[in-house]
Amino acid sequence: MTARQHTRTGTAVAVATGLIVCTGGCAGDPADAEDAHAGADAVAVLHKAAGALVSAGSSKARTAMEMATGGTRVTIRGEGVYDYRRQVGQLKVLLPQDPAGAREHRSITELLAPGALFMKNRGAGVPADKWVRVDTASLSDGNLVTGGVTDPYAAAELLRGARTATYVGRTEVAGEPVRHYRGTADLGLAAKSASGVNRAQLRAAARGFATAAVPFDAYLDDQGRIRKIRHRFSFVNGQRKGTVAVASTTLLYAFGAPVRVRLPEAGDIFAGKIAEG
Repeated sequence: MTARQHTRTGTAVAVATGLIVCTGGCAGDPADAEDAHAGADAVAVLHKAAGALVSAGSSKARTAMEMATGGTRVTIRGEGVYDYRRQVGQLKVLLPQDPAGAREHRSITELLAPGALFMKNRGAGVPADKWVRVDTASLSDGNLVTGGVTDPYAAAELLRGARTATYVGRTEVAGEPVRHYRGTADLGLAAKSASGVNRAQLRAAARGFATAAVPFDAYLDDQGRIRKIRHRFSFVNGQRKGTVAVASTTLLYAFGAPVRVRLPEAGDIFAGKIAEG
């Protein structure tokens, strides 16, 4: 099962490399100077992106996770809010229709919390009014893929593991001016640099993925906040003994949006066995 994604920024961004000759004196464009600095220190800029989200406090988020199985491409979409200081969020995740078209699209409510993923309307024999709790550090992918969405803050902390990066140029995301960076992050390095429980999650991912190298495209605004980030993960499918490629895209907007997340009480969590398949 493989996933392919062709990303386009719409218009190409030209980077001037020659000398500009001015007659009668001229002042440099501050934006050009900032872009030159961003290009020279691309890795350092990306390492700070998670901190910029914490400073922003919160945002709304849209997610898309794409993969191909057999000859069918499936996309799982999510939408909700996230609090970067508390590292909690709530997303409504829309599952794709099955390849035969036998089932309608079904939505799952997911709560993201430090070290835990809660899912409601999970199916697989779980009552509709009960939550399923998953210890994210116990997942072989650190919940970067399992929940059908990549935790927005974990996605940002992956950039702390950026080893190489190139500044592509300026473009726009949802009408907002951004700087586009492309590079590769190392899950092991990200785990060492991550904050709190994300260390355990990223360590699990470093062990569970087919490779610790994660190619990415990141789009940062002038405050250094991530507006869009796309990761390409590769993990081993234990059932089919093959490697699965997954492309995960997260779009962040409406910074400062209110986030009200109430985690389930113990009595609301399903304690039975989840059906296979």
